Amino acid sequence: MANLCEVCGKGELSGNNVSHSHLKTRRSWKPNIQRVRALVEGEVKRVNVCTRCLRSGKVERAI
Repeated sequence: MANLCEVCGKGELSGNNVSHSHLKTRRSWKPNIQRVRALVEGEVKRVNVCTRCLRSGKVERAI
């Protein structure tokens, strides 16, 4: 599944794991993306949406 929200564009971020000895290794933070059935321009489509957009009401879910 793509790690990109089709509504807000939220995607994967990268950074470092930092150990107690201050060694750094690369890591990533992935958004919580759900594949849901939603109303898009009057028709039902499957879209990849982050949970923040679902909770805030930016997406109208199809029943």
